[in-house]
Amino acid sequence: MKAVCVGHSTFDTTLPMENYPVENTKNRINKHIECGGGPASNGGYLLAKWGMETTMVSIVGDDYYGDQVIKDFEEIGANTEYLIKYPNHHTSSSYIIANMSNGSRTVITAKRDPILKLDRPVEIYDADVILIDGEHPKTAREVLKKNPNAISVLDAGRLNEHTRSLGKLVTYVVCSHDFAEEFTGKKTDIRDFNTLKEIYRELKRYFRTNIIITLEANGSFTEIDGKFKIIPSVKVKAIDSTGAGDIFHGAFTYFIGMGYPLEEAIRYASITGAISVTRIGSRFSIPLLSEVLEYDEVI
Repeated sequence: MKAVCVGHSTFDTTLPMENYPVENTKNRINKHIECGGGPASNGGYLLAKWGMETTMVSIVGDDYYGDQVIKDFEEIGANTEYLIKYPNHHTSSSYIIANMSNGSRTVITAKRDPILKLDRPVEIYDADVILIDGEHPKTAREVLKKNPNAISVLDAGRLNEHTRSLGKLVTYVVCSHDFAEEFTGKKTDIRDFNTLKEIYRELKRYFRTNIIITLEANGSFTEIDGKFKIIPSVKVKAIDSTGAGDIFHGAFTYFIGMGYPLEEAIRYASITGAISVTRIGSRFSIPLLSEVLEYDEVI
């Protein structure tokens, strides 16, 4: 099974803390965690870790962070031919305060350079699954066009002109509730099933494809066999939610690509995301595939 992931790459530094720091104080921690990050990048890392032949299509700078991002993918066995290092540019970096008392994370991202465009054609014509996050839209369209039979997933976390247009080209738009709310102007409320249906239908009318709305701790909302359903999330004690959404999208791409029914693919993706928030650091929190399948047997 071959996967192509097109999107943003960053370098994450996670600072685990027992509580959120008070302004104008000094704080000490025992360790910090460094690893690559970014929506499609984290999803691609999961796909490679779970055994798919994965190609990462992205941009990093010519610096220590960029070297580490490339090293991450090489060590997990991904193809980095299209993970381009730009001379004289800096890799985007994120600094994350992980509040382990409640699982929240506060992210500060430094993008010191203008967003660069991939300038190398991606000559891949045999992808089985494609995961994109809206970054590098021209290249994403190219990959989708060259692989018309692939199952494709858009990680629609942010509403902009690129996610609007790319969403019409993929098999599944998996969007955050923030995306859905901004798109429709309606508030997602787990207690208001009728409004959830209205939001779904409005997204469906526009994108004309399969829609899944993620509701964080409240699960995911979609339509299966003509019936609207909420697939519940898995309840765990969270200590760090960094990358959980990216990991959900990567796992969903894996399971839907492997032929699992939609509801099962969402449920397994939810399990994967739930396991990840019980661990520190985005890439380091990705469970083994066997852990996800075994966890499902227990719950």
